[in-house]
Amino acid sequence: MTNNDTALEATHQDFLANAGWADATARPLAGDASTRRYLRLEKNNLTAILMIAPPSAEAAPCPPNADVAERQQLGYNATARLAGPNLHAFIGVANALNEAGLSAPKVFAAEPNQGLALIEDLGDNLFARIVDDVDEQEIYSAAINVLLALRSNPPKRPTSPDYGMLDYDSAALTAEAELLIDWYWPLKNGSAASTEIKAEYIEIINVLSTTLSPPKTMVLRDFHAENLLWLPDRDGVQRVGLIDFQDGLFGSAAYDLVSLLEDARRDVAPELASAMMYLYCLRAQKAGEFDRRAFLHDYAVLAAQRNAKILGIFARLAKRDSKPRYLDLLPRVEAHFRHDVQRPGLERLNQFFQNYMPGIFT
Repeated sequence: MTNNDTALEATHQDFLANAGWADATARPLAGDASTRRYLRLEKNNLTAILMIAPPSAEAAPCPPNADVAERQQLGYNATARLAGPNLHAFIGVANALNEAGLSAPKVFAAEPNQGLALIEDLGDNLFARIVDDVDEQEIYSAAINVLLALRSNPPKRPTSPDYGMLDYDSAALTAEAELLIDWYWPLKNGSAASTEIKAEYIEIINVLSTTLSPPKTMVLRDFHAENLLWLPDRDGVQRVGLIDFQDGLFGSAAYDLVSLLEDARRDVAPELASAMMYLYCLRAQKAGEFDRRAFLHDYAVLAAQRNAKILGIFARLAKRDSKPRYLDLLPRVEAHFRHDVQRPGLERLNQFFQNYMPGIFT
């Protein structure tokens, strides 16, 4: 194999040889905020993606039967129920999505214990990249149809000895929202929050999480314009390619709609967001068994929770991981969060920030 700008280890070479791609050329693709990296392979006018997910690069994932205390002892990945280094999670979710008739990358070969997978190449037409050259309403409407498909016909919950999809429980939601206090708070205030203030914040988040609907839907967790690919040559819901779903859990269907409409990386016009919310509710209502009031409450709670998490993650990436470019994204997420906490049902959270961090509202 020849490669550009990257060196492949012997285990990678052996894996590709066994998969029939030993004589392919490779070039790196832009990664995400995780420890994974990707290479596009080319051979005989065909392409595939090599995913490299080092098993020792992240903290352990959540054991299926671990209680909250055990999860906290293992670290953030386990507490928040992230896949961490478990490549079985990507494989399990990808297979479940494809079996449900959606467009996730097919897995051609894998050695999960080595952190290697050879997967289908869905191309480069990320929504975020092509949105100015296509009908924005069309591609976002197609994404809404994917969310409705996940809701009306949930993919089979992946279950195997190596990976089983868990629920998006209160402990996971709270651990994520806690990132705001741990990282964004000191970034903005110059010092850590007091024990009392942090305890008050966590108690508010915990209470809000108990008001959510029971988990019923596969939540992909990062359903936004940089993880959705436009595949116009396919039909129906398969026109939307899905990636970066290995952290998926069973939770509220509202979560992925928040990810799409309150995008941290690009502006979604209020008019488009309103139209897509209306479309989602209309089509869900027609499909039956849709409690609009409960759904909008879930959306309100999860919008605040998700954007609190993202404020914390971006601050952590800038401070701990020396990636200051994420600071440029904070104003957009702050704007989302200001709006989120003013929704009905979030009065206590709103008052908390009015009391202790009023600068976020200016």
